[in-house]
Amino acid sequence: MDRLEKICVEKGMRMTEQRRVIARVLSVAEDHPDVEEIHRRSTEIDSNISIATVYRTMRLFEEAGVVERHDFQDGRARYEEATDDHHDHLIDLRSGKVIEFMNEEIEALQKRIAEQHGFKLVDHRLELYGVPLEKKDD
Repeated sequence: MDRLEKICVEKGMRMTEQRRVIARVLSVAEDHPDVEEIHRRSTEIDSNISIATVYRTMRLFEEAGVVERHDFQDGRARYEEATDDHHDHLIDLRSGKVIEFMNEEIEALQKRIAEQHGFKLVDHRLELYGVPLEKKDD
């Protein structure tokens, strides 16, 4: 049983075989796939999984807090397994590639900013958007 499937079972979710396949696809994903990509990968395992099933399952997983949904300004919702490990995202606007990163200086700065405004920071999400630097010929 994969990580995501175990979490779903622990939360008391009824796990159909198709939900198990979708959970398995997400558990091994090293990127942030959208519903269409999750569907494509899932149908390689079980050709009977419909796109509607993937949409319903992703909504269920999101409501249960086992996946996080991201909108990276490319017009499609992308997903990743929810974890306790905080990280931020840098999105390449040309390729759509998502780079996960963690930076202690940024984390400390965000906390200080919240405190300066009289708040205790309890959560945040940072998304940086960019394009690759042009390489100069030496």
